[in-house]
Amino acid sequence: MEIRGEPRGGITVRRALELPGLRSGLPEVVTGAEKLNRTVRWVHAGEVPNIASLLKGGELLLTTGLGLGTRPAEQRAFVRQLAERGIAALVVELGPRFSKLPSAIVDTARSSGLPLVQLHREVAFVSVTEEIHTEIVNGHYALLRRADEVHRRCTEVLLGGGGIPQVLGILAEFAAGPVFLETAEGELLYAAGPGAADTAADPLQVWEGLRGSRETRLSPPAGTVLVDVPGGGQGASSVRARLVLPPVGTPPHTVHRMAAERAAGLLAVVLMQARQEEELAARGRGDFLTDLAEGRIAAGDAPAQAKVLGFRPGTGPLLPVVMRLSPGGCTWAPLAHALQEELSAAGVPVLLGVRPVEGRVPLLVGLRTEEEREPVADRVAAALRAGVARAGADRAGARPPVVVVGRAGGWSAVPASLRHAAETATAAQGLTGRPWYDARRLDIELLLWRLRDDPDLAAFVERALGPLRTYDATARPPLLPTLETYLSHAGRKAETARELHLNRQTLYNRLARISDLLGTDLDDPQSVLTLSLALRARRHVP
Repeated sequence: MEIRGEPRGGITVRRALELPGLRSGLPEVVTGAEKLNRTVRWVHAGEVPNIASLLKGGELLLTTGLGLGTRPAEQRAFVRQLAERGIAALVVELGPRFSKLPSAIVDTARSSGLPLVQLHREVAFVSVTEEIHTEIVNGHYALLRRADEVHRRCTEVLLGGGGIPQVLGILAEFAAGPVFLETAEGELLYAAGPGAADTAADPLQVWEGLRGSRETRLSPPAGTVLVDVPGGGQGASSVRARLVLPPVGTPPHTVHRMAAERAAGLLAVVLMQARQEEELAARGRGDFLTDLAEGRIAAGDAPAQAKVLGFRPGTGPLLPVVMRLSPGGCTWAPLAHALQEELSAAGVPVLLGVRPVEGRVPLLVGLRTEEEREPVADRVAAALRAGVARAGADRAGARPPVVVVGRAGGWSAVPASLRHAAETATAAQGLTGRPWYDARRLDIELLLWRLRDDPDLAAFVERALGPLRTYDATARPPLLPTLETYLSHAGRKAETARELHLNRQTLYNRLARISDLLGTDLDDPQSVLTLSLALRARRHVP
């Protein structure tokens, strides 16, 4: 299927001169013989002096010379303007106007690099135009047929059980050069070469040379064909990947781009199906973990079922982790894919599930020892947050995801620990400042969350903080942030002032004002406990 040397969306000047219409005029190439491979996009016949303004480039201009002018300056300007327009060639029929082309025309065409052809016999311009236009249309049709043939072969491969590597292989064979599938950010996903010939370059080496650095990914070499593989979404998800045909050897032609565009539609379906299958699998794992946490699966049966789902943790303890996302606006298929890829680099066995209805991502992590709990939790939490960002699920204005890590233990301890982590992740929504939270240290948050609908809790918050909330509704600066910071530092005034960027006296004045408004002593342990609980409970009540 090699098609190197084929014009891009037209015919060449050389081919036009070989057609019967122009051949009958005994064409003679006066200048630009080395540029007869220029593409003729269209044919135009005209005799007006300002004809250059009517052209768009790529035309073969037929003329008897009536519009070229009589003075050398006019003739030079006429030819120069045509060259600047980028026409394919100028064809002048000798006859009543010119028996021989003036030197001004010839010299200007030569210096401008414009192919100039003179016809020694009269021809019917209308017949020449029809003939060349028919050839151009037939050429376009031939390109379409070639691209459609590639599309047909790719479709047959996919229907026969093939995948992305086989599709790229067909494209690479057709383009006689390497083809790459990259992420929208320019990271390599798949590579294919034009066959196993000894002379074919390794496509991975080609990619590394042409696209390996960030600079070349942002600005690929001239002549590179880039075709977006649509993602079916908007914004970050509108482009799922890109097909790249680099200019190795002869640059890709129009037909290669057409074939790549058709293949991109197929690849979009393949990637979408893969994402959907990946999401369904992640939902299945999420159902398993939820059933395990809620006691619908016996702990003794869990290892065998987890093994079927691909989880082989070894003999070490298991670490439950739960991430909670803000409700709404999350596309779970790309999220499941991104999370799985990020977690694969964490270096530990992971069973990842998703629960879209609850906005929850439960997972089990295999540890070798209990001492690994914190460093592994750090890596897993970082991978989860990176996956959320990569999938575009960290929407502006939405609460950031909360990651809660449960107690590590054997299969018998997993149900209770996983359930505790899931409930705590819900209770901890709105907390910020830490990559992950230890479920064992958030029991007070969990207790307050469980009491959120109890009117006694709202009454407690109002009794403890009501005057201060009323004051903050109209006063500036508000005092609740000062109280929260003061209590978070266990009453250490120097640290509180430093975090709030206040001098000592300003802080003392604020604390005194808070004491007056609440009628309480901020140095009294019982009062401090009451206020700390009220501040926590405030997140869970209206």
